Amino acid sequence: MNGERGAALSFRLLLITDWRLAELPARIARALEAGPGIAVQHRHPGAPDRLFYEEALQLAQACAKAQAPLFINRRLDVALAVDAHLHLPSTGLRIADARPHLPGRLISVAVHDEDEARAATGADLALVSPVFAPGSKPLDTRPPLGAPGWNRLCALLPCPAFALGGVDAGRVPTLGALPGAAVISAVLGADDPREACAALLLALRRA
Repeated sequence: MNGERGAALSFRLLLITDWRLAELPARIARALEAGPGIAVQHRHPGAPDRLFYEEALQLAQACAKAQAPLFINRRLDVALAVDAHLHLPSTGLRIADARPHLPGRLISVAVHDEDEARAATGADLALVSPVFAPGSKPLDTRPPLGAPGWNRLCALLPCPAFALGGVDAGRVPTLGALPGAAVISAVLGADDPREACAALLLALRRA
């Protein structure tokens, strides 16, 4: 895997998996047909270790075929096993603990508030959420950040920030200059994931 640390990110859109969706691997493969500029994050809360690893292998093959970066949520061991990048949730490993094990690979972190933004030193990418009410988490009671909260946290970050939570092509222009977006239902829950992915990439290029 070619390391991207220290260089501009090669993607503007990050697709986060929701394994409750029917035919998810086919949906991801369809979305990746939208072209370059897309990455995937493997997330499956509560999945048994073996299943999580087997899903990671399946995604690694799809991402390799599309030349798309793959991030593994939380699990450093699985990221190493499938030669992927790593995403750290707010309760995960510290960046400094994971970094020595991932030469040439990226580490993204979850950021929800100012303390987490300040703790993101050493990360290559921050996923800032929830910017809007997340479509994949209808029971999420956290107040959305909105554009003001998004801008406030971005100003504290030492790395590029991707907006996460209720982001779609229509909302991208409301956030100003936007390095990128992370989405779940806006693409993977769409009738045509490729079309939804292409629309988001176009909106991001125009931002």
